[in-house]
Amino acid sequence: MHEVVVAHPTRFAHRTARAVVTVTDSAGRPRPNQIVRVAQRRHEFIFGNIGFDLIPLANGEHEIKPNVFGGALGNHELLAERFTELYNTATLPFYWRGFEPERGKPDTARLYAAARWFAERGIAVKGHPLLWHTLAPAWLLPLSDDEVAATARARITREVTDFRGVIDTWDAINEVVILPEFTAEENAITRLAQREDRLSMVRLAFETARAANPDITLLINDFNLSERYERLIESCLEDGIRIDAIGLQSHMHQGYWGEERTNAVVERFRRFGLPLHWTETTLLSGALMPPEIVDLNDYQVPSWPSTPEGEQRQAEEMVRHYTTLFAQPSVMAVTYWGLTDDGSWLGAPSGLLRADGTAKPSFDELKRLIRGEWWLAETETCTDDQGRFILDAYRGDYLLSGAGASIEFHLDSDASVTLDS
Repeated sequence: MHEVVVAHPTRFAHRTARAVVTVTDSAGRPRPNQIVRVAQRRHEFIFGNIGFDLIPLANGEHEIKPNVFGGALGNHELLAERFTELYNTATLPFYWRGFEPERGKPDTARLYAAARWFAERGIAVKGHPLLWHTLAPAWLLPLSDDEVAATARARITREVTDFRGVIDTWDAINEVVILPEFTAEENAITRLAQREDRLSMVRLAFETARAANPDITLLINDFNLSERYERLIESCLEDGIRIDAIGLQSHMHQGYWGEERTNAVVERFRRFGLPLHWTETTLLSGALMPPEIVDLNDYQVPSWPSTPEGEQRQAEEMVRHYTTLFAQPSVMAVTYWGLTDDGSWLGAPSGLLRADGTAKPSFDELKRLIRGEWWLAETETCTDDQGRFILDAYRGDYLLSGAGASIEFHLDSDASVTLDS
């Protein structure tokens, strides 16, 4: 039988599936010796980045506005082109303070337009986050704890309901491990958590969101990957809280973790039997943050440039990091935290594009993996004398066309597919 195979090392076999494709005529009879074109449309694996910088473009805004991190690349069209070259998922910002700076006046229309813009280009969207102590609005502070809880539930219900059908995946709650201990600024969410507990806060976020949309996908997300996070997840599951995926952050501003540490983290969290999402990851192409810094937010420098040597290091580490995670069956997503250095988190040289929009080697290397080694290039094959051929490729969405017909299908397990012409 003729076969279309995307070459893949054994270590990635879990990312592939096989379909036996049969081309038939209108009477259901096999059609031998028919030319069929096979085109991959999308990976099943989630390759994501933040879409913060493209909100103005999606809204037709020509004025250059800073993103939530304080910077903005003026050439939004270039950013859009680069984004769609690599990614199939975008994360949009729902930081409560910026989303609803004045109570009762959320930025729903702009964020909805942005979500639709991505969806229309085949890019799935995740909202980040529904509940977080950092960037909680100051207008919550005068409210009583009971009022804060009720207002948080109303906010979660509103966002999940308003965006249903265009954003159905959310970071339900962010950085719960530190939540009751947070002291960087006074905020009502931490105050509420101190009256309640971590488990109650997780329940508030998850159950409120799921009540608004039973089909939603909800993540718990944290940078604190210690045993405390493990124990929290364990307690949530024991208490009946349904978590759909575990979010793991890896802002590697102090240097690449390396394969051993990365794999060790995966091994610790895979025991829960839930998909692991690498929700926020960064690698630097400039000077590394000093190792003695405990809170990354405390490192403030007037200039933090990308360097030629750093860019080569970043490219090599990008390949190692993505390859390590792609080889782990429990990992279902990697979201990089910023496409460009202009407006990057903490001003770090962590983007895949320089501040002027030109591509760093890391962009090219990541594209080589995602759209090259881990992608089935559009190709033609021919059915055998029984009208069949085998497609052995990475899991995802494919388009088959030939013999005057076409069909789109999702390759996610060994199956049979019929192209009825």
